[in-house]
Amino acid sequence: MESIQEFDLSNATPATLSTPSNKNPTALTITTTTAALSSCSSSSASSNSPSTLSRYENQKRRDWNTFGQYLRNHRPPLSLDRCSGAHVLEFLRYLDQFGKTKVHTQLCPFFGHPNPPAPCPCPLRQAWGSLDALIGRLRAAFEEHGGKPEANPFGARAVRLYLREVRDSQAKARGISYEKKKRKRPLPQAPTTSQLPLPPPTGSA
Repeated sequence: MESIQEFDLSNATPATLSTPSNKNPTALTITTTTAALSSCSSSSASSNSPSTLSRYENQKRRDWNTFGQYLRNHRPPLSLDRCSGAHVLEFLRYLDQFGKTKVHTQLCPFFGHPNPPAPCPCPLRQAWGSLDALIGRLRAAFEEHGGKPEANPFGARAVRLYLREVRDSQAKARGISYEKKKRKRPLPQAPTTSQLPLPPPTGSA
């Protein structure tokens, strides 16, 4: 069976999905090819110049195409209007096999260790930050393609709960914190001489 290339959600190179025709016809492979890159460049040049699109917009378009290809390769094939939060969770779990982040199990001696001193057989997973950013882009792309916000599968409660669970479990396993740092409010500046109020005029003697 053709090997599955590692899927990097932050990679700027377009990724294409294909269905191998050998032992497992339902398995998906994600490969990056020069032909896909040139095809993407030529098609975008006819409508929009690549230089006019931001990195975020380019990544969002690639993510949307990848998810669409995943739906077409789904067994049975799945249309976007029938896609639910459960299908989004299937997609996220599928992407885990292409992850690069080591997530220690509770039986691992390095569980909760932010900098393990030695390698271990624990699985590689997609980092929570990558999945969270991916869902944000797909959620925006869904509505840009005519989807209604109330029917957005990427904003489903089950998806939010799954991302929260991934965040908490990876924080414990890796010994890191995903809590956002609170910004310190700047201290009020003391008024300068020019800002000080003028003394009231004194009466003449």
